[in-house]
Amino acid sequence: MLSKRVLIIDDEETIQTVVQFGIKLAAGWEVLTASSGLKGIETAQAEQPDVILLDVMMPDMDGIATFKELQAHPEVQKIPVILLTAKAQTAERRQFNDLGVSGVITKPFNSLDLPEQISRILHW
Repeated sequence: MLSKRVLIIDDEETIQTVVQFGIKLAAGWEVLTASSGLKGIETAQAEQPDVILLDVMMPDMDGIATFKELQAHPEVQKIPVILLTAKAQTAERRQFNDLGVSGVITKPFNSLDLPEQISRILHW
């Protein structure tokens, strides 16, 4: 797999660390982190990652609001967004897909499998 840049937007440091470790170890990809929706949007604009992994449930600005804000900025709206969520019901997944996200990965997940899941979702 070619080297990629992944931005993880999640308010939990533990999740950021696990994702960062798994992706770097399994694929050697660069991982950027942001602990809030606002910081994630700023990082996406500044760094132009290849994909954004976005937690749905965050304080202040949740993942859905963050996604909609990303879509409002032309310089980042083409970056694929994959939601990370504990909400795995079919109706919720359909709602997320209807928003226009590239995919959904359900928590808990195996961080070492993330590069393969991301690659499958994005057809890399």
